[in-house]
Amino acid sequence: MGEVLVSGAAGFIGAALAERLLQDGHRVTGIDNLNNAYDRRLKDWRLARLQGRAGFTFHKVDIADAAALEAALGDGAFETVFNLAARAGVRPSLKNPGLYFETNVNGALNVLDAARRRGTTKFVQASTSSLYGAHNPRPFVETADVSRPLSPYAASKGAAELLCHTYHHLYGLDITVLRYFTVYGPDGRPDMSVFRFIQRIAEDRPVVLYGDGRQERDFTFRDDIIAGTVAAARPLGYEVINLGSDRPISLLELISLVEKRLDRSARLEIQPDAPADVRATWADISRARALLDWTPRTEFDSGLRQCVDWYLAERAWAKTIDTTD
Repeated sequence: MGEVLVSGAAGFIGAALAERLLQDGHRVTGIDNLNNAYDRRLKDWRLARLQGRAGFTFHKVDIADAAALEAALGDGAFETVFNLAARAGVRPSLKNPGLYFETNVNGALNVLDAARRRGTTKFVQASTSSLYGAHNPRPFVETADVSRPLSPYAASKGAAELLCHTYHHLYGLDITVLRYFTVYGPDGRPDMSVFRFIQRIAEDRPVVLYGDGRQERDFTFRDDIIAGTVAAARPLGYEVINLGSDRPISLLELISLVEKRLDRSARLEIQPDAPADVRATWADISRARALLDWTPRTEFDSGLRQCVDWYLAERAWAKTIDTTD
């Protein structure tokens, strides 16, 4: 890949992707605005593992600011661009939908245009399983109807996908869109259920559960997601590809596994169903197997153990991270 640009380089997935690319011998430019969508200490912790490494350059910049993005990138030319910068999360997007569109749509447009001007040969766009909504049969296939999103977050990521196709059609940019399914792992996002449940059970705090807990998620371990994202840098023309575990887990099962791992009982606080949440997700990963030669390798219990181990190792500060909605 040579010179690589990773947006969202201090994010949960972006930082791990940058680390993997550096290990593979690539030169990586990372950009991130280090916003306060969640506790910045997590982003600083991830970024500290990257800064100072040979081949890594970092710029603090917001992709929604086209002029600042251009100034930061300067004359840099990137063979491959991974656009992972985004405002993520379904429920928070209901509170500030405009911010989600500013980053996820206008920001994606700015990164696409920067890639076009620099002659980038490959563009990988991170998208989401939230696009499949509530009306599609499971497992979700990439050809399913995604015109009925349930949240501003999903709608904004769908709009970014449309922009990607436009840039492929108009400018011949080779683009792969990856629809990630509920990514989890060590130093994960604190608004996601795995981090939240581990912290709240470990610290004997109430575990807020929306609905009956039988909702299912296709939890996919971050290392598997990184492997699929790197594989997506191959030339494919224009493709939309699911990356998921193909093994949905219910929230009640997740809670039970965390209880066993921590040897503590959860104190459940039941709330009504969240209207923007989908009932269940499940990825059909046939296309990923065929086009990327990719298969998830991490069993959920193994991945969850790594999450618990990370939390316990970093507990002194991780326990103070806000995990409320």
